[in-house]
Amino acid sequence: MPREWEYDGRTIDTDRFLLLHEEVEKTLIDQLDLHYLHAHQIATRAEEAAVRAAGISWHDYDRFMQKYVKEMGDERLTKVPADLDLKPYRDEHDVDLLRRMAAEVESGHCPPGVDKAKLKDGIKKRLDTLGS
Repeated sequence: MPREWEYDGRTIDTDRFLLLHEEVEKTLIDQLDLHYLHAHQIATRAEEAAVRAAGISWHDYDRFMQKYVKEMGDERLTKVPADLDLKPYRDEHDVDLLRRMAAEVESGHCPPGVDKAKLKDGIKKRLDTLGS
């Protein structure tokens, strides 16, 4: 994901909007126990407001970002972080991603020092809560 975007003769720091989105989303999940999909919608609206306040077209910004969101979504998992927060993956549409994570852990793609059994158990518990 590029940290900057050339827009209308300006260099835009896209990280600030992306970080805003992620922080709002995580706070809503952690503090208000919202499901990811609800938190994501609210975070997207906050991101949109910040983009517009910076004098940037939301349509142009969103089109730029969606190119990279698709690329990242299609990216092959190679390592699952030891401290992965599984809360965002409690919605049913994330079952496939959780299964891919479990397969990567099973095949040994974990960072050094990670308790493979604990991570595998955490992913399994999340899948069990989804009825998968």
